[in-house]
Amino acid sequence: MTTTEVRVGPLRLHGSLDMPEGSTRGVVLFAHGSGSSRASPRNRFVAGKLNRHGLATLLFDLLTEDEELDRRNVFDIYLLGQRLSEALEWKATRAELADLPCGLFGASTGAAAALVTAAAHPDQVAAVVSRGGRPDLAEAALPLVRAPTLLIVGGADHEVLELNRWAAQQMECQHAVEVVEGATHLFEEPGALDVVATLAANWFVQYAKEPSHA
Repeated sequence: MTTTEVRVGPLRLHGSLDMPEGSTRGVVLFAHGSGSSRASPRNRFVAGKLNRHGLATLLFDLLTEDEELDRRNVFDIYLLGQRLSEALEWKATRAELADLPCGLFGASTGAAAALVTAAAHPDQVAAVVSRGGRPDLAEAALPLVRAPTLLIVGGADHEVLELNRWAAQQMECQHAVEVVEGATHLFEEPGALDVVATLAANWFVQYAKEPSHA
């Protein structure tokens, strides 16, 4: 696997691009949650599993250092979605990525940003996966999402599970809610995060193709 430190978008946000050896099925852009960064160990664990399934991954900071000082920014779903949209534009400029189908993986508030971005760019996003996410915060964007979407929630994360079920009811695209029994919000229980990574990898591999225009 090849790891390259990159700068993403007009603000030159720091990112890490991992390309698996051999043929690549697609590329997954990660949107971390509030208070996290591209160094999130949980997202890096999931990214490693995706790499082993032939998927490239991009983990990058959604905010500048100055923007992170204002806590309101980490909960500004549409600002975070704008940064993901800029990452899609950046992807199109990279020869090794431009022709690959693209998935979005979001955690916590990053899941809402991923869904807002998928709704805004149905021709560029092939699939979405949420880990312990807050898809309900995407609100009006939910019925507009066309990319197949997987919502993964811990069975012991009761409030977030109900919010995910509500969000799923608002969606008109192909979607599923997968409950990891006994897991809490951060999937810190033994084996829980591995279940998340496997579910995400299988979903992205299944839908690593041209986005639907339906």
